[in-house]
Amino acid sequence: MGIENILAFLKDSAKNIIIVAVVLIITTISQKIIKYLIVRAFRKSSRILKVDETNYKFFQHVVSAIIYLVGIGVAIYVIPSLRTLSVSLFAGAGILAVVIGFASQQALSNVISGMLITIYKPFRVGDRIKIGTDESMLGIVEDINLRHTTIKTFENRRIIVPNSIISTEKIENSNMGDEKIRKYIDFSISYDSNINLAMKIMREETLNHSFLIDNRTEEEKKKNEPIVPVRLIGFADSSVNLRAWVWTKDSASSFILGCDLRKSIKERFDKEGIEIPFPYRTIVYKNDLDKAGKKVKERNKVKELKESIQLGK
Repeated sequence: MGIENILAFLKDSAKNIIIVAVVLIITTISQKIIKYLIVRAFRKSSRILKVDETNYKFFQHVVSAIIYLVGIGVAIYVIPSLRTLSVSLFAGAGILAVVIGFASQQALSNVISGMLITIYKPFRVGDRIKIGTDESMLGIVEDINLRHTTIKTFENRRIIVPNSIISTEKIENSNMGDEKIRKYIDFSISYDSNINLAMKIMREETLNHSFLIDNRTEEEKKKNEPIVPVRLIGFADSSVNLRAWVWTKDSASSFILGCDLRKSIKERFDKEGIEIPFPYRTIVYKNDLDKAGKKVKERNKVKELKESIQLGK
């Protein structure tokens, strides 16, 4: 009788394991198929309706979560022992619900924050953003799911940021609205250098760059305002500070333009004799101090001797 019970138990267990495995396989295959259909529909509609990729990504994660929840529910329903266990758990789940509620507050906050990000769109997939003031939190938004946002840095690393943290931080979005960027090109020249020549060189090198765009208004064009204003913005201890205002189409172009102009302007300055000041330091050796100290002592002794002679007279 005992052996028969054991065999029956093993038979039921094997049957239940097979059922769970089949349900999980069907669930996984269904998730892959639906994901493929969503991607296909998005690619077709994005060409015609210009569907936002942020909505598509978030919707894809939501559908995947629903499919897995349905699969788990089906597995519990088709196995009588699991169904009985689940009913027992739900019947006495008062304390458990409180514990799970406290434990899942952060997870629920991330889900709600992800939904708000998708609805209000402070940033989208593909946007260049910076979170807070930390330069390491700068990159391209790669994905937004139920829990977190994935940011791809310019070093090809991934930063995983919970949605609840993003919703409470200051976000700098370089792609929201007008993507044009005004770049500051700053140079310092010595007081002996020709200021007008330096400003002319900065303007000419900037105008020759292919990434420069003319962002003047019609009124500024009528007034013949320069495309690239170059002005003296201040004086330092050993330098005259100049700045050029340059417009480019986006952040990536702005970075490349800045690098190129710093190189080309420096080369023109060297060629035209414009000096970029560097700090001067005077080094005093200890031996020199000792010699100077001895001379001071000798002068003091001579002075004291003269004063004593005068008093003696």
